[in-house]
Amino acid sequence: MDRPSVTHRQPARGHLVSAAHLGTMSAGEVRAWLATEDFDDASVRYGVDTYRLVYRTIDTRGRETTASGLLVLPRNRDRRLATVSYTHGTTSYKADAPSMADDVWGPGAAVTYAAAGFAATAPDYLGLGQSPGAHPWKDVPSETIASLDMLRAARHFAPRTGRTLDGRVFVTGFSQGASTALGLARALQDGADPRFRLRAVAPISGAYDFRGAELPALLNGDLDAKMSVAYVSYLLTSWNRVHGGIYTSPSELFQDPYAGRVEKYFDSTTPGPVMLKGLPGTLGELLTPRGFEVLRDPSGTFAEALRVDAEVCTAWTPRVPIRLYKMAGDEQATTANTDHCAARLRERGVDVPVIDTGDRLYGGSRHLGSNLAGTARIVRWFSELR
Repeated sequence: MDRPSVTHRQPARGHLVSAAHLGTMSAGEVRAWLATEDFDDASVRYGVDTYRLVYRTIDTRGRETTASGLLVLPRNRDRRLATVSYTHGTTSYKADAPSMADDVWGPGAAVTYAAAGFAATAPDYLGLGQSPGAHPWKDVPSETIASLDMLRAARHFAPRTGRTLDGRVFVTGFSQGASTALGLARALQDGADPRFRLRAVAPISGAYDFRGAELPALLNGDLDAKMSVAYVSYLLTSWNRVHGGIYTSPSELFQDPYAGRVEKYFDSTTPGPVMLKGLPGTLGELLTPRGFEVLRDPSGTFAEALRVDAEVCTAWTPRVPIRLYKMAGDEQATTANTDHCAARLRERGVDVPVIDTGDRLYGGSRHLGSNLAGTARIVRWFSELR
């Protein structure tokens, strides 16, 4: 596929378009705020300031565009700050991205890291937050670029607050963002920007092996049926926009009446609850025979996109501390993804610990709960390494 390189330097990439101060919280206010959605507050040492940055980047075709993201800075006396990049999990609605969300879930992890003394970046990704167009879901190359350019934007902005980013970057992410985290870590290790130095990487509950683990689990009915419908719909519509060649008309893969609505549900303008209500409860109701065939026997551009997606575990050798986090019984991202990723990295000589986060629920979901439990563990580990 003819995709832009992460290391391709364009003069405008990472340059600030705008910055908005969103709010200030004391340490006590951070603890109370995090507790409202069961984020762990044990590592909170400082209050925080939150900012939305809009910055220049490139889209999936290498064309100039803009993206947004959340920057959170600790309210302490440190002038030079190490940075944590947190890349978020799946959302299909612009207003649910970290810099836009009015809940705790969206910005909660970034605030956790900043309250422990790090600068924290949380890119919204292309097509989410204040970025134009539809979000190219599960497209690691563009997510990596948006995450790198968010770090650059944060480096440009920090002096306005009397701070500087010292270049050390600790990388983490959840679910969709777990693969993004590995993509960003790979880019930083490969020298995508010499002003940043990868220090450690710790993704949570990723779908790293969509072809070898996630798709089989979805098709076997091993995962939550409704979320399987949402993920398959998002994957097929997004990757058809990005890569082409998966379908000419949605009716080839999706049954009526869903064929007429599915692309609208995933154009980044439809609220998540509306999307979920409008989709059926099972893959059998959603897909045509051809739709099942595409998933069971990937070929062409779809197969190539799956191969590229898996490269976060198959095509690089981490030279920094790395841990993979998962939760047993994850109902959305089968833990076989993490096991397969660890196996591929071990084949490359990397002794990667796989850590179970322990039981934790969020909204009745073990998958979402792993973000809470994993973040609590990772902020302590990153603090030890700092």
